[in-house]
Amino acid sequence: MAEPQPSPFLIARPDGRQPNQLRPVRFQNGIAPYATGSTLIEWGNTRVICGVTVEDFVPRWMKEQNVTGGWITAEYSMLPYSTLQRKPRDITKGRIEGRSQEIQRLIGRAMRSAINLEKIGSRTIWVDCDVLQADGGTRTAAITGSLVALSLAVKRMLADGKLTGNPLLNAVAAVSVGIVNSRPLLDLCYVEDAAAAVDFNLVMNSAGEFIELQGTGEEAAFSEAQLGELLALGKTGIRQLLDTQQAALA
Repeated sequence: MAEPQPSPFLIARPDGRQPNQLRPVRFQNGIAPYATGSTLIEWGNTRVICGVTVEDFVPRWMKEQNVTGGWITAEYSMLPYSTLQRKPRDITKGRIEGRSQEIQRLIGRAMRSAINLEKIGSRTIWVDCDVLQADGGTRTAAITGSLVALSLAVKRMLADGKLTGNPLLNAVAAVSVGIVNSRPLLDLCYVEDAAAAVDFNLVMNSAGEFIELQGTGEEAAFSEAQLGELLALGKTGIRQLLDTQQAALA
């Protein structure tokens, strides 16, 4: 007779966390002195530097289409030593890989939702995210850290008299959720992410609104009830992240 298998709900997570528990999140602001705003976000063993710089012009397409206000765009990259196996830089391939392109577009959309673009004038705000160490959730860390760097940049521009009013609308944060060993988990580390049957990324603002939902059944379909559980877990994590951001900016 086969021995009974332990319930998946009793299986411990690799780092001992509860299913609804975030990894520790910490910000080190001012990590890049030449940037208008910057922070190093440490999220478990994932570390991302987020830097914001400002240029006093807008993309050509905005001028050609008579679009007023400013623009926010993002770049994302993983440094060669950020993973266990060396990751070649995109420049050596002569192109940006699809994953990097997808993530930097996501970061740009998230940051544009946080800012009144009319209030920043004819300027382009660049958000650069460089992954120093990857252990799952690099895109969610990049978004959550970018909001802090962007807020610091706005604060500096206001202090320097470059802005007449605060353009920030709502804070934005992102978190991952997934189904691993038949149970929903918040904030997947790399080991959990690799084993997830269902993988989700949530981007939300402080008004409780969704900016983006990215969800995939990697190895299995999922029910509406499971989707509800994942969204509830994600909302819990987002609320905690927004509080952590606020504390970092206080």
